[in-house]
Amino acid sequence: MRSSGTADNYLIKNIVISNEDRNYNQYTMIQIFEPVTKGIASLIEVWENKLLSLPNEVITERRNKQNRTIKQILGHLVDSASNNMHRIIHLQYQDSPVEFPNYATNGNNDRWIAIQNYQDENWKNLIQYWKSINLHLVHIIENINPGKLGNEWIASPGNNVSLEKMVLSYLEHFELHLNEIDELIKKG
Repeated sequence: MRSSGTADNYLIKNIVISNEDRNYNQYTMIQIFEPVTKGIASLIEVWENKLLSLPNEVITERRNKQNRTIKQILGHLVDSASNNMHRIIHLQYQDSPVEFPNYATNGNNDRWIAIQNYQDENWKNLIQYWKSINLHLVHIIENINPGKLGNEWIASPGNNVSLEKMVLSYLEHFELHLNEIDELIKKG
Protein backbone atom coordinates (compact mmCIF):
# COMPACT_ATOMS: atom_id res chain seq x y z
CA MET A 1 0.00 0.00 0.00
CA ARG A 2 1.35 3.44 -0.96
CA SER A 3 1.57 6.31 1.43
CA SER A 4 -0.84 9.14 0.80
CA GLY A 5 1.80 11.67 1.79
CA THR A 6 3.16 12.32 -1.71
CA ALA A 7 2.19 15.43 -3.63
CA ASP A 8 1.72 13.42 -6.82
CA ASN A 9 -0.99 11.03 -5.73
CA TYR A 10 -3.91 10.60 -3.37
CA LEU A 11 -4.61 7.25 -1.76
CA ILE A 12 -8.28 6.46 -1.48
CA LYS A 13 -9.11 3.06 0.02
CA ASN A 14 -6.03 1.41 -1.46
CA ILE A 15 -6.62 2.91 -4.91
CA VAL A 16 -4.02 5.39 -6.09
CA ILE A 17 -5.51 8.25 -8.09
CA SER A 18 -3.05 10.57 -9.77
CA ASN A 19 -3.42 14.33 -9.48
CA GLU A 20 -3.96 14.40 -13.23
CA ASP A 21 -7.21 12.41 -12.76
CA ARG A 22 -8.39 14.43 -9.77
CA ASN A 23 -7.19 18.01 -10.36
CA TYR A 24 -9.84 19.43 -12.63
CA ASN A 25 -11.78 22.63 -12.64
CA GLN A 26 -14.78 21.93 -10.40
CA TYR A 27 -16.36 25.26 -11.32
CA THR A 28 -16.46 24.21 -14.99
CA MET A 29 -18.08 20.93 -14.09
CA ILE A 30 -20.80 22.50 -12.00
CA GLN A 31 -21.60 24.99 -14.76
CA ILE A 32 -21.90 22.35 -17.47
CA PHE A 33 -24.39 20.25 -15.51
CA GLU A 34 -25.96 22.93 -13.34
CA PRO A 35 -29.35 22.82 -15.12
CA VAL A 36 -29.47 19.06 -14.55
CA THR A 37 -28.41 19.07 -10.91
CA LYS A 38 -30.56 22.05 -9.97
CA GLY A 39 -33.48 20.61 -11.93
CA ILE A 40 -33.32 17.27 -10.11
CA ALA A 41 -32.99 18.92 -6.69
CA SER A 42 -35.84 21.33 -7.43
CA LEU A 43 -38.18 18.59 -8.64
CA ILE A 44 -37.45 16.50 -5.55
CA GLU A 45 -38.32 19.47 -3.36
CA VAL A 46 -41.61 20.02 -5.22
CA TRP A 47 -42.58 16.36 -5.47
CA GLU A 48 -41.65 14.88 -2.10
CA ASN A 49 -44.67 16.24 -0.19
CA LYS A 50 -46.94 15.81 -3.19
CA LEU A 51 -46.07 12.11 -3.30
CA LEU A 52 -46.43 11.70 0.46
CA SER A 53 -49.95 13.13 0.33
CA LEU A 54 -51.28 10.65 -2.23
CA PRO A 55 -53.88 8.13 -1.07
CA ASN A 56 -53.11 4.43 -1.39
CA GLU A 57 -55.71 3.80 -4.11
CA VAL A 58 -54.11 6.47 -6.33
CA ILE A 59 -50.57 5.08 -6.01
CA THR A 60 -51.55 1.41 -6.36
CA GLU A 61 -54.50 1.28 -8.79
CA ARG A 62 -54.11 3.90 -11.53
CA ARG A 63 -51.89 2.74 -14.39
CA ASN A 64 -50.02 4.44 -17.23
CA LYS A 65 -49.65 3.26 -20.86
CA GLN A 66 -46.99 0.77 -19.76
CA ASN A 67 -49.38 -0.64 -17.16
CA ARG A 68 -47.30 0.79 -14.29
CA THR A 69 -48.73 2.23 -11.11
CA ILE A 70 -47.35 5.37 -9.48
CA LYS A 71 -45.39 3.19 -7.04
CA GLN A 72 -43.87 1.27 -9.95
CA ILE A 73 -43.01 4.46 -11.84
CA LEU A 74 -41.26 5.85 -8.76
CA GLY A 75 -39.44 2.53 -8.37
CA HIS A 76 -38.34 2.79 -11.99
CA LEU A 77 -36.90 6.22 -11.21
CA VAL A 78 -34.92 4.64 -8.37
CA ASP A 79 -33.59 2.05 -10.83
CA SER A 80 -32.72 4.78 -13.35
CA ALA A 81 -30.72 6.71 -10.77
CA SER A 82 -28.95 3.55 -9.64
CA ASN A 83 -28.03 2.47 -13.16
CA ASN A 84 -26.88 5.96 -14.12
CA MET A 85 -24.71 6.16 -10.99
CA HIS A 86 -22.96 2.96 -11.98
CA ARG A 87 -22.50 4.13 -15.56
CA ILE A 88 -21.04 7.48 -14.43
CA ILE A 89 -18.54 5.75 -12.16
CA HIS A 90 -17.55 3.05 -14.69
CA LEU A 91 -17.14 5.63 -17.45
CA GLN A 92 -14.52 7.44 -15.40
CA TYR A 93 -12.13 4.54 -14.93
CA GLN A 94 -12.78 1.91 -17.59
CA ASP A 95 -11.62 1.98 -21.19
CA SER A 96 -14.14 3.52 -23.56
CA PRO A 97 -16.50 2.28 -24.88
CA VAL A 98 -17.72 0.51 -21.77
CA GLU A 99 -19.86 -2.59 -22.05
CA PHE A 100 -22.45 -2.12 -19.36
CA PRO A 101 -25.71 -4.03 -19.11
CA ASN A 102 -28.56 -1.96 -20.47
CA TYR A 103 -31.45 -2.69 -18.19
CA ALA A 104 -33.89 -0.66 -20.33
CA THR A 105 -33.98 -2.96 -23.37
CA ASN A 106 -36.00 -6.09 -24.03
CA GLY A 107 -38.38 -5.37 -21.15
CA ASN A 108 -35.63 -5.66 -18.57
CA ASN A 109 -36.69 -2.51 -16.72
CA ASP A 110 -40.09 -4.11 -16.16
CA ARG A 111 -38.31 -7.19 -14.80
CA TRP A 112 -36.43 -4.95 -12.37
CA ILE A 113 -39.73 -3.43 -11.23
CA ALA A 114 -41.32 -6.86 -10.79
CA ILE A 115 -38.36 -8.52 -9.08
CA GLN A 116 -38.07 -5.68 -6.56
CA ASN A 117 -41.84 -5.68 -6.07
CA TYR A 118 -42.20 -1.91 -5.84
CA GLN A 119 -45.97 -2.38 -5.80
CA ASP A 120 -45.73 -3.71 -2.24
CA GLU A 121 -42.91 -1.43 -1.05
CA ASN A 122 -43.62 0.83 1.90
CA TRP A 123 -44.64 4.12 0.22
CA LYS A 124 -42.83 6.46 2.63
CA ASN A 125 -39.66 4.39 2.40
CA LEU A 126 -39.84 4.33 -1.40
CA ILE A 127 -40.20 8.11 -1.53
CA GLN A 128 -37.23 8.58 0.79
CA TYR A 129 -35.13 6.17 -1.25
CA TRP A 130 -36.12 7.97 -4.49
CA LYS A 131 -35.16 11.28 -2.90
CA SER A 132 -31.87 10.06 -1.41
CA ILE A 133 -30.59 8.18 -4.44
CA ASN A 134 -31.33 11.10 -6.75
CA LEU A 135 -29.69 13.62 -4.41
CA HIS A 136 -26.65 11.35 -4.28
CA LEU A 137 -26.70 11.20 -8.09
CA VAL A 138 -26.58 15.01 -8.09
CA HIS A 139 -23.47 14.83 -5.88
CA ILE A 140 -21.84 12.32 -8.23
CA ILE A 141 -22.64 14.47 -11.28
CA GLU A 142 -21.07 17.49 -9.58
CA ASN A 143 -17.86 15.51 -9.14
CA ILE A 144 -17.42 14.07 -12.63
CA ASN A 145 -13.96 14.47 -14.11
CA PRO A 146 -14.43 16.66 -17.21
CA GLY A 147 -11.62 14.78 -18.93
CA LYS A 148 -13.90 11.74 -19.05
CA LEU A 149 -16.99 13.39 -20.61
CA GLY A 150 -16.27 11.90 -24.03
CA ASN A 151 -16.08 8.34 -22.69
CA GLU A 152 -18.90 6.20 -24.02
CA TRP A 153 -20.95 3.21 -23.00
CA ILE A 154 -22.61 0.87 -25.46
CA ALA A 155 -26.32 1.56 -24.95
CA SER A 156 -27.33 -0.91 -27.65
CA PRO A 157 -25.67 -2.38 -30.73
CA GLY A 158 -24.55 0.56 -32.86
CA ASN A 159 -25.58 3.14 -30.25
CA ASN A 160 -22.83 4.52 -28.05
CA VAL A 161 -23.70 7.27 -25.56
CA SER A 162 -21.12 9.65 -24.10
CA LEU A 163 -20.95 10.37 -20.40
CA GLU A 164 -21.81 14.00 -21.12
CA LYS A 165 -24.86 13.15 -23.23
CA MET A 166 -26.06 10.61 -20.66
CA VAL A 167 -25.92 13.14 -17.82
CA LEU A 168 -27.53 15.90 -19.88
CA SER A 169 -30.42 13.60 -20.82
CA TYR A 170 -31.16 12.39 -17.27
CA LEU A 171 -33.32 15.37 -16.27
CA GLU A 172 -35.55 14.86 -19.31
CA HIS A 173 -36.08 11.21 -18.31
CA PHE A 174 -36.76 12.23 -14.70
CA GLU A 175 -39.33 14.83 -15.81
CA LEU A 176 -40.99 12.42 -18.25
CA HIS A 177 -41.83 9.98 -15.48
CA LEU A 178 -42.88 12.65 -13.00
CA ASN A 179 -45.23 13.97 -15.69
CA GLU A 180 -46.65 10.45 -16.05
CA ILE A 181 -47.28 10.41 -12.30
CA ASP A 182 -48.95 13.81 -12.55
CA GLU A 183 -51.25 12.53 -15.31
CA LEU A 184 -52.23 9.56 -13.15
CA ILE A 185 -52.94 11.82 -10.19
CA LYS A 186 -55.24 13.97 -12.33
CA LYS A 187 -56.86 10.92 -13.96
CA GLY A 188 -59.26 10.52 -11.04
